[in-house]
Amino acid sequence: MATSSANSSQIHNSEDLMDQRKRKRMQSNRESARKSRMRKQKHLDDLTEQINQLKKDNAQIQATINITTPEFVNLEAENSVLRAQMCELNQRLDYLNEIINLMNNNCGSGNGSGMFDFDDPWNMMYVNQQVPIMAAANEMLLY
Repeated sequence: MATSSANSSQIHNSEDLMDQRKRKRMQSNRESARKSRMRKQKHLDDLTEQINQLKKDNAQIQATINITTPEFVNLEAENSVLRAQMCELNQRLDYLNEIINLMNNNCGSGNGSGMFDFDDPWNMMYVNQQVPIMAAANEMLLY
């Protein structure tokens, strides 16, 4: 009988040991699941925070675009006017240079240097005359 009670005691101890291991494993699994849920929640919170930051950044960028676009349009229009004025001034300069060359070639003075002696300010009477150059902005838009 002593052997049967010893066997029964070993079986009981073995079952208790298995139950203890099973409870320990279940507790470990519960803890792992809890940690996993916490990690997932933290990741979700981080993503939500990132979304909010990106929305804020996007709103700031959109506001900057809304402010700078009209300024860009105005500067582009002004640049167009300036380009047209520059073109007109270049044409006038070319025309005036042509006149000077023609006058120098066709109307040479006694010394052979041409009609305009740029070293003598008294002979610069025609060159120094002021000609209005500025064109109105609305005329420039026609180019």
